Amino acid sequence: MALVQIDKLLETVVKESVSDLHIVVGQPPVVRMGGRMVRLDTKTLEPDDTVSLMKSITPERNQQELQETGSSDFGFAFGDKARFRVSVFKQKGKISICCRRIPNEFLSPEVIGLPKVCLELIQRPRGLFLVTGPTGSGKTTSLASMINWMNHNMDHHIITLEDPIEYYHEHIKCTINQREIGTDCPTFAEALRRALRQDPDVILVGEMRDLETIESAITAAETGHIVFGTLHTTGAQGTVDRIIDVFPTNQQAQIRTQLAAGILGTLSQALLPRKPKGLVAAYEMLVVTPAISNLIREGKTFRINSAVQTGKKYGMQLLDDALFDLWHRGICEEKDCIGKSNMPGEVKAKIEQAKKGLLEDDDQDDDDDEYEYE
Repeated sequence: MALVQIDKLLETVVKESVSDLHIVVGQPPVVRMGGRMVRLDTKTLEPDDTVSLMKSITPERNQQELQETGSSDFGFAFGDKARFRVSVFKQKGKISICCRRIPNEFLSPEVIGLPKVCLELIQRPRGLFLVTGPTGSGKTTSLASMINWMNHNMDHHIITLEDPIEYYHEHIKCTINQREIGTDCPTFAEALRRALRQDPDVILVGEMRDLETIESAITAAETGHIVFGTLHTTGAQGTVDRIIDVFPTNQQAQIRTQLAAGILGTLSQALLPRKPKGLVAAYEMLVVTPAISNLIREGKTFRINSAVQTGKKYGMQLLDDALFDLWHRGICEEKDCIGKSNMPGEVKAKIEQAKKGLLEDDDQDDDDDEYEYE
């Protein structure tokens, strides 16, 4: 298997609009199609095959990192057809590869059905806006869509800090500097510290994974910047708790006060298979009102979910309500909606009630936003 073979595999990924390609010794290449893993009809891969496939796409610097640390991540362009985010790693002493397809075209917030309140929040002069969810839930696509909207509608200086850079932005109305961690700068925390001296209006922090980065992001949001950040948390309540819990106990009261003043909102998302094919995302949307700001300041985050439930007029919605709605409208299977929920028992009970016709019409929404994928 040489370079031509990786070209054929990537061509298949682009043509079939699959999200991921997995190359592992002992089975044929596998693609994730509509959320499901599907084996391609080719030969079973030998150790030599995965090594040559890895070498055909991996830059020298990343091959060295793979040898030293056992894994490496990078991005590359497949001609003008698509970009890929790649992770190469060792398992059982052999090489495995995972390629995530990043579409070339930007999808508008309307097309992907982002909650309308998102665009209102990102036009504020300062504040922290968090996009959360597990790996592969569409966070990067949502953020790219919002940055692209800003690029067409505002005249900002935007700095993105990414590992690796995924969507490439051109300068339209905005000036956009995209810095890749490991290539352009050593760490998120260092890049964020430097960004404050680079006259930004907007800073996107690809991953808020440690205390120093989170602290810098909150400070940047306080000092007159819009800061986008991502976390691998589920739900609004879990996101706020996670940020506060990163800090030592003696700092938590201060961070609660800072966060309460600085956070604009959180968008939590889950991606699930759409019937009959494709993917759709369900959203949880928290808009930080003065009442929710007080809950954060006073350490009463356990009350956030009920505040979201009663905050529909502000554009808020719980993830589980969005998942129930996807089932109710026949867009997704029951098992997929229950599987992605925060409180599976409650979602299941609500679905059972709906099947028996026991739910009031008020409990059923038919206008929720949804994320539409190919």
